[in-house]
Amino acid sequence: MRTPATPPMFCVLLAFSALTACGEPVRDDHFANQAAREDPPVAAAAPVQQKRAVRVGELGPNFAACGGAGTTRHLKAGESLPVRAAPFESAAEAGGIPSGARFYVCARSIDQKWLGVVYDDSGALDDSCGVSTPTTKRRDYDGPCRSGWVASAFVRLVAGVQQPPVANQAAPEAGKAG
Repeated sequence: MRTPATPPMFCVLLAFSALTACGEPVRDDHFANQAAREDPPVAAAAPVQQKRAVRVGELGPNFAACGGAGTTRHLKAGESLPVRAAPFESAAEAGGIPSGARFYVCARSIDQKWLGVVYDDSGALDDSCGVSTPTTKRRDYDGPCRSGWVASAFVRLVAGVQQPPVANQAAPEAGKAG
């Protein structure tokens, strides 16, 4: 009985070795010039020039065009809350709301990270903005006051749209009739 010959396996390996030797040579200096080939640092993204108007009347004709009011929070005195042209961080800055100012809250972004606001440069809620009364239909705000988007983390919602009491005014004492 004759044992099977191994030369066919040897031939297969020899043919495979010959084929691999026919390829293009691989350069081994790819680490030597890495510093010269590195990508240049990426600059910060430029503000996006897109604008998204603040919508008013979202709650329907039985409610004020802007259903709430807010004030700034987590800001130091003298700082201002950036107002963006659209509800995302890379949107162009359209203005600023001073620390402690009040403004109308009219809309929210889908992810609720941004609030669409209408504000007056005086820092107070102003009826002339035209959003404290009902509107017949939903629409983009185009009134006399400024509008834009602010990060919701820096907004404290306040009840109603009335002005806060004056700081020096004493609160009425309980139990005393006037």
